[in-house]
Amino acid sequence: MKVDQIYTGCLAEAAYYIESEGEAAIIDPLRETKPYLDRAAADGATIKYVFETHFHADFVSGHLDLAAKTGATIVFGPTAQPGYQAHVASDGEEFRVGQLTIRVLHTPGHTIESATYLLIDETGKETAIFTGDTLFIGDVGRPDLAVKSDLSREDLAGYLYDSLHTKIMTLPDDVIVYPGHGAGSACGKNMSRETFDTLGNQKRFNYALRTRSKEEFIQEVTTGLTPPPQYFPKNAVLNKLGYNSVDAVIRQGKQALTPAAFEAAASEEHALILDVRQAQAFAKGFIPNAVNIGLEGQFAGWVGTLIPDLKQPILLVAPEGKEEEAIVRLARVGYDNCIGYLNGGFAAWQAAGRDIDTIPSISADAFAELFHQHPNLSVLDVRRKSEYDSEHVVGTQNLPLDYLNENMASINRATTYYVHCAGGYRSMVAISILRARGFDNLIDITGGLAAIKQTGKLPLTDYVCPTTML
Repeated sequence: MKVDQIYTGCLAEAAYYIESEGEAAIIDPLRETKPYLDRAAADGATIKYVFETHFHADFVSGHLDLAAKTGATIVFGPTAQPGYQAHVASDGEEFRVGQLTIRVLHTPGHTIESATYLLIDETGKETAIFTGDTLFIGDVGRPDLAVKSDLSREDLAGYLYDSLHTKIMTLPDDVIVYPGHGAGSACGKNMSRETFDTLGNQKRFNYALRTRSKEEFIQEVTTGLTPPPQYFPKNAVLNKLGYNSVDAVIRQGKQALTPAAFEAAASEEHALILDVRQAQAFAKGFIPNAVNIGLEGQFAGWVGTLIPDLKQPILLVAPEGKEEEAIVRLARVGYDNCIGYLNGGFAAWQAAGRDIDTIPSISADAFAELFHQHPNLSVLDVRRKSEYDSEHVVGTQNLPLDYLNENMASINRATTYYVHCAGGYRSMVAISILRARGFDNLIDITGGLAAIKQTGKLPLTDYVCPTTML
């Protein structure tokens, strides 16, 4: 028996490969199929099933492409109504994979069709559960992401309570919990950085599994939920109804364009120029109106949060050799309309003598000195509100990157703003978006709050400043 967790940090997502005696099953695959096909080929195995725990909201699953390439059967839990051929299992139904048995446990709550898959080994021992977004390490799934449900989040939280107490917590304590996500995912609010654990440990340490009444549970899991990113319901619909082959998406995106063709495509297609280079490389020179979301950060999540239209034509500026990676990572969250990339990257644009733009920056030391001299300096902290509430420079304003598009009107175009985040990634994203919208008086504080703190020159506070914009 082999169980591989395939964890993708950018999305804090876990897919699973299970193999026994030449047969394999995949649980919750990402959009690209190669990692799963390669594992099966290495084992000389045939992929028999692709199990989906639910209609995912935070990424587009690879179940359709994987089934098309392997002939595997797609399996959903009870009540699912996919818009394509799939097997909708009954509660308790079992599937054989080599000498292993996978039993479907219907565990509604995160969504109505949510299922947990119980792995039973060749001796009949209940070994592991693949819980999707029903149970995380340290948390449970949020009950407000169901697609077109007429149930309230309180109704779904009640279902989740029943699922946990009647289907999961009754299993042996040594059963291993393999969740669908870890820390950094927006599908829960208190997830651990650990990516698996025993059920016994979770019964002791997971706040949501403490003995309590259903009413208390409902109140606790529905309190403190922040709005989900705007792309979540759109991804859930794609997973429910279907989508284009990722291979076709990659072929379209891998069109290498000369600077002249790139510029023409941007104009003719009203395309977004997405520069995925590192933040400081972008600051030193970029194509005017380009938006910077670097591949080295939580790229897919920020794309999904900040680019409203999944069908938006996108032109890429990427480090050489990183073009396909960027296309795949866009496709993971449903952005399938990449129409090409700048051949030779930004260096080719410069060599062609095209116009470029830059972002002015200031070191943390120089900023601290300037702030002392001009205490009324306008400073934007674009970290999340929870980060800002925990600690921030006295007198700064909070404009979280998550809500930048909705709150742009709160910024005065005539004012010069000094912008920072925690380390420099998000501040450059924010500045690039604002610059593309005509805000020219923006200066990046290199290294963000981490560098500011190292100077020891500015007072920090741990209470909410009254100048918070959101």
